[in-house]
Amino acid sequence: MVTQKYLDKLTYDVIGSAIEVHKIMGRGLLENVYHQCLKEELSNRKINFSSEMKIPVVYKNKELEIDFKCDLYIENCLIVELKTVHEINAIHEAQLLTYMKLLKAPKGILINFNCFNIFKDGQKTFVNEYFKNLPDI
Repeated sequence: MVTQKYLDKLTYDVIGSAIEVHKIMGRGLLENVYHQCLKEELSNRKINFSSEMKIPVVYKNKELEIDFKCDLYIENCLIVELKTVHEINAIHEAQLLTYMKLLKAPKGILINFNCFNIFKDGQKTFVNEYFKNLPDI
């Protein structure tokens, strides 16, 4: 059962994985390099995920031809979007929040590998109404 506590621990583990990748690879590489490294790190830690998963958009019972793909969908409850940008801005946050809503995912993490310290300034975590409705144990 997914709980707030479970998601908080999973978030901690995923951010720890990103920190490990950043520590080894440094900054200044393309997003795809970090994506592949993070997939390897998550696999090593036995964390289940889907990579570049297509996100369906359904309107009035019809699936629309919209090409949304999230970078990582962790344990079917946590979305991770990766960036290598100068700074995270509102469009990146909107992208993650859209994916969270469409997948009914209670939590999402935006990780920017183009930073000096992932923990301090390289990640932002978001929750939504689905998270608030989960048990907190």
